[in-house]
Amino acid sequence: MAEPVVVIDESGEPNPYLMGVYAPVQDEITAENLKVVGEIPKDLNGVYLRNGPNARFPAKGRYHWFDGDGMVHAVHFENGRARYRNRYVRTRAFEAESAAGRSLWTGVMENPKGNPFGNTRGLNLKDSANTDVIFHRGKVLTTWYLCGAPYGMDPLSLEALGAETFLDTLTGDFMAHPKLDERTGELFWFDYGPGRPYLRYGVVGAGGRVEHCVEPDLPGARLPHDMAITANHAILMDLPLYQDMDAARQGRYKLTFNRELPSRFGVIPRRGQAHEIRWFEAEPCYIYHVVNSWEESDEIVMDVCRVSRPAPAGSGSPLARMISYLKLDARMHRYRFDLRTGRTHEESVDPDHNTEFPSIDARLTGRRSRYAYNVSVKDAATNLFDGLVRYDNVTGAKETYSYGEHRYGSEAPFAPRDGATAEEDGYLVSFVTDEREGTSEVQVLHAADLSAGPVARIILPQRVPLGFHATWVRADQLKGGTG
Repeated sequence: MAEPVVVIDESGEPNPYLMGVYAPVQDEITAENLKVVGEIPKDLNGVYLRNGPNARFPAKGRYHWFDGDGMVHAVHFENGRARYRNRYVRTRAFEAESAAGRSLWTGVMENPKGNPFGNTRGLNLKDSANTDVIFHRGKVLTTWYLCGAPYGMDPLSLEALGAETFLDTLTGDFMAHPKLDERTGELFWFDYGPGRPYLRYGVVGAGGRVEHCVEPDLPGARLPHDMAITANHAILMDLPLYQDMDAARQGRYKLTFNRELPSRFGVIPRRGQAHEIRWFEAEPCYIYHVVNSWEESDEIVMDVCRVSRPAPAGSGSPLARMISYLKLDARMHRYRFDLRTGRTHEESVDPDHNTEFPSIDARLTGRRSRYAYNVSVKDAATNLFDGLVRYDNVTGAKETYSYGEHRYGSEAPFAPRDGATAEEDGYLVSFVTDEREGTSEVQVLHAADLSAGPVARIILPQRVPLGFHATWVRADQLKGGTG
């Protein structure tokens, strides 16, 4: 068994999110001629990219998993061969700490008062762009969960391309999970903050400029994480989980889940004005990630991974509370918003299986999709993705795949094979790390037959720490530069 790498923080407590499968890697490498077990399909061409936290220096204060510097790991598939590389995201904060040779920011478990700078909303935390990665107009954009600057990277070389301003039209910040409609070329986004306006919603047009931005009214500061689009609408969220402002004034980060408030979903025309938003109420919950949304006659259907109890189950030290807060406990759930009556209907799709980090065929974002590919979340103290689950929302069937004992994966985006027209005609691609051996590989599975196991395993030259979100960029996108 390989010895785990440990990057300590100033607390001196053993932090599981700095050890073992989470431990950061310090080397940025490029590797070709990788060992392959099985055979890489010749019709799998494109690049798989995954973002995640990777602390470069020992933490200043106590470390939270979300504090780590963004690092993108990428595998480029071309004509049956694979190349791997990884690079840090060169944010303003990363460059400042590189110049200093040490951490300059405290994270979300500490008072941020003395931090050098934060986002444009006055949140004085380090924007590490470590959360998601999405392809748009020839580059990939890395984003941050608390809203910051989207940072561009070349999808193949991972060369840093700087903060994306959308031709100098972006004012303010940008959320973690923007939605791209490949049919129109539009990119939909929001940002939020502790002061007014609590929420802004905008659209980047096909030409790469912010062409629409409005400020929907909210009753107070909220913490929305994701959104949805359909062919004609966008869906925003006002959920009853928010930062305790009294604690914030004392320099503490504390979340409150108010079960007396409903969950609210705001349906707005894609380029609608703030007064056109219609709010639909539902049972209190929190939602990290939307699967997809689409229109059926006068209804909007939205599938999500729903958290019914986002407040931590434990207490004790700040580290114990962090671990408890981070633990995912989500179920597949469906909402129907009736545009005629204003009523909401909600139902559980899979009440028994804790699954999250969903992916679909990205070409169908905002249109009806049949299949969702989620990670299975292990029942453990920390977040470990021990397999994949495919949901069929036509038949209700569910197919599962396990990585095996002590082996944990990543979000697995759908990668259509060359020329694919059917929704499941392609592959799922995921990094998989062996906890016992301290090694990583990339697994390629047929999307239509997960239980058959990987058709190819690409052995990597270094471990890939467990992280957050991923994307697949097709070969035709790489050539055309569109997205």
